[in-house]
Amino acid sequence: MNWINLEHLLLALDASRPVTQAPALNHAGLCQQALRLAGGLHQRGARRLAIHLEDAAQLAAALLGAWRAGVEVLLPADLQPATRERWHSHVDLWLSDQPGDTPFEALMGQAMPPAALDLDLCRISLCTSGSSGEPKRIDKQLRQLANEVEALEQLWGADLGRAWIIGSVATQHIYGLLFRVLWPLCAGRGFERRQLPFPEDLQRASREHPAFAWVASPALLKRMGENLDWPALQPVRKVFSSGGELPADAAQRLQQRLGQWPAEILGSSETGGIAWRQGQALWQPFAGVQLSHGADGAMRIASPYLPAGHVEHSADAAEFSQDGRFRLLGRLDRIVKLEEKRISLPMLEQALCTHPWVAEARLGMIEQGRAYLAALLVPTAAGLHALRNQGRRVLLDTLRKHLAGHCEALALPRRWRLMQQLPLNSQGKLPQAALHTLLEAPRSMAPQVLAQQGAGDELQFNLAVPLDLACFSGHFPRTPVLPGVVQIDWAIALATEHLQAGLHFAGMEVLKFQQLVRPGDQLALSLRLDRARSKLYFAFTCAGQPCSSGRILLENTCA
Repeated sequence: MNWINLEHLLLALDASRPVTQAPALNHAGLCQQALRLAGGLHQRGARRLAIHLEDAAQLAAALLGAWRAGVEVLLPADLQPATRERWHSHVDLWLSDQPGDTPFEALMGQAMPPAALDLDLCRISLCTSGSSGEPKRIDKQLRQLANEVEALEQLWGADLGRAWIIGSVATQHIYGLLFRVLWPLCAGRGFERRQLPFPEDLQRASREHPAFAWVASPALLKRMGENLDWPALQPVRKVFSSGGELPADAAQRLQQRLGQWPAEILGSSETGGIAWRQGQALWQPFAGVQLSHGADGAMRIASPYLPAGHVEHSADAAEFSQDGRFRLLGRLDRIVKLEEKRISLPMLEQALCTHPWVAEARLGMIEQGRAYLAALLVPTAAGLHALRNQGRRVLLDTLRKHLAGHCEALALPRRWRLMQQLPLNSQGKLPQAALHTLLEAPRSMAPQVLAQQGAGDELQFNLAVPLDLACFSGHFPRTPVLPGVVQIDWAIALATEHLQAGLHFAGMEVLKFQQLVRPGDQLALSLRLDRARSKLYFAFTCAGQPCSSGRILLENTCA
């Protein structure tokens, strides 16, 4: 291949060198676009540019043009309102496909002359979430990216040859940026303009080229089933996967169907590539990457893809073998991955708590068939009012809409549990195990017992009506009311537990329901067992006012 260093891409105006198709674009055309965009940015006096473009060729031209004009580039992870607000003061222009932003064509001006790019002065910033829960901006010099694409070519360039690069991942993140845009540009390999997130699209694009390679995610590779024409896909030169570990069974299926193991890439926006593996359990560090253990057991990374002299402290625990390879043991922070996308649980919790209906929130990941997020929520007084007078569905739909302005749809919790307060321990913390237990459990039908007193056959309980009883969804959806039959069931259950084992419901007498019981109400329950007549007397009151009462006829199943 005719390799061009990243810093020299604007000097080689090669019309025979393909870049992309539909519409076709060669290297000379790309450079002209980049130099005209550089002129447009220079004429506007722009110094800081946010870029979010679906077309990988336009992104390439925008990056090269911005760097030629001496403009710093920010690649936001998305265009959510909260993201725009967060980075608004950091940029002069937003270049995107979204209405209201500056479109690609509008930035064209008089072309600047070709010139080499300064690897130390040209900069790009990637956006992700840090372990503190606040979105993190990662500043990189062009030299770091240049080092990485050269290392990738040395490792896999011979395998790829003239393969056409087809990607299912976004170019706004480090993996897609390197593998779908910068590496192909330097190597002279053509690439698809668009992200192809579905297996059928990947197959369709692959059939157009005699040699091709995939830049994919585990999420897509796991979904590639028997419906594809696998014999037609066997010419694939390389299958890359990054963003999370590919399950062993999915890797095995690909090996059986394609005759090769996928090349998995371990890395992050902060570090760039760390290691790779292909059909093995252990990871092999990239050349020049030095790994060690930190005091907390997490992996420390020194790399040519990091600023000179910087050592990155990751949140990944690892076990090293004598030959330098390693096994991952899991993350040590509260960053989770869904469909290979990093999601900061603290950031989402903070975003939820900005809504006037939310007092506290805790999120966790549930893995029941398919992984998803679940939320434990404590409403404010206003949130409780909304729950009692509009219902659970309205409450949660409102919170989902609010949260959608801060994250992608993938990160919206699919399961919600409402509580009056978090069950904190003596240290004021909610242990992770306790959180997962609460999130994984089905919605309960039991009361919360706050206090108990009495003796013999007479007992008094102070009860709280949980906010999230399963019966509230149907009784009634917009005005949740505790059903009378549930109140009777509570009386029987508490009597059976505390007064006598083996009691069995046999009938009811003189039932009265005088006041509605709502989510969050606190109840006083009086129980008196008349053993001689096999009757249980109960009475519920709320704030001193009678709610319900009656006699429950019992029979002793232990007799």
